Amino acid sequence: MHSPTLVTLAGLLAALVTSVLYAVWYFNKNIPGLRLWMLSFLSASVFCASLLVRDYVPEWLSVMLTQSTIAAAAYLCFLGSRAYLGRAHPPHVVAVAVIVAVMGMAVYFTVVHPHMGIRFALAGLVAGVYFLLTAHTLARGGFHNVPVRYLFAVVSGLHGVFLLVRPLLFRLVAPGTVEDADAGMVALLSQFVVLEATLSLVLMAFGALMLTNEHITRELRHLAEVDPLTNVFNRRAFLTLLEKAISNAQRTQSGLPVLVIDLDHFKKINDTWGHQSGDEVLRHFVALANGCLRKEDVMGRLGGEEFAIFLPNASSEGSQAVAERLRALVAHHPAMTGRGPIALTVSIGVTQYGGGETSDFVLQRADEAMYRAKERGRNRVETLSPPGTGVGVLLV
Repeated sequence: MHSPTLVTLAGLLAALVTSVLYAVWYFNKNIPGLRLWMLSFLSASVFCASLLVRDYVPEWLSVMLTQSTIAAAAYLCFLGSRAYLGRAHPPHVVAVAVIVAVMGMAVYFTVVHPHMGIRFALAGLVAGVYFLLTAHTLARGGFHNVPVRYLFAVVSGLHGVFLLVRPLLFRLVAPGTVEDADAGMVALLSQFVVLEATLSLVLMAFGALMLTNEHITRELRHLAEVDPLTNVFNRRAFLTLLEKAISNAQRTQSGLPVLVIDLDHFKKINDTWGHQSGDEVLRHFVALANGCLRKEDVMGRLGGEEFAIFLPNASSEGSQAVAERLRALVAHHPAMTGRGPIALTVSIGVTQYGGGETSDFVLQRADEAMYRAKERGRNRVETLSPPGTGVGVLLV
């Protein structure tokens, strides 16, 4: 298969991928990086088209088109990877200045001082660097956690390396001066170069689609596990995580305190200030609670104004201290809502996991401690110990 046919095939594939990515982006515009990847493949399509028409346009214009489009494709791919990971874009002026400078040198070595070797080296310089930066950006998070990112990174990195070293390959296949070897280089390696570019294009297209699927799957999992109002785990996800924590506590013989928290007089807050203010109060409480917790502690919303927390590897004394600190913090920091400050208190029940218990049993005991706090005046912490260890009550 001769090179124009391969270039045509690559151009058709790039155009097809652009169309598919555009369709996916059109219906899922919240997927980060997808629009930039679509524009990257669009630039690749234009690059292939510019190769096919180079015999019909002035040489300097053909050089400018190929240099700018391949560099733009790589730069947009790099920007897409950063956007996908939620990272800010670098200053565009730097990339524009580099691309313009490389284009200017390419035109110089085409019109003023023709030199095919230098021009060929310049053709992959910017693109190679940006594909390597794409690989560096995506290769993080752990292969077992996000394997698709690493696969995309490997393809981008290998393609970037190939773009940077391919002038050396031509030199090895066709020794002598570059000018003397122009015809031989094109005959020997041009088809291989186009095949490599086509393969990389197809693999990166699959990578972009798989990253899109990864994002959608992650979003669906987030919706299934996280309470949309407070952004903490919902009841089902919290109970699942509590079961895992109990299993780990059994295996390691470590402590596992569980807290159940209820916002006092929350119905009155809703009736007096409105449900929107009530929602603000819930978010305010969660923000305060997160400030009291360690990274490994887990919080969930059991329903309404009731929350639960478990503290892996914490002692009974430590859990009581956390509960008291949270109670005092809530009592001294009113929720600042759109309708003014709203005073808030909480009742907290604390218990400790006892060996052989189920998550439902532990949670029920913490709930009983919380209701005891309600009965004894609210804005307090009560503790119930596991059966067989005596019943401890902390009055505040």
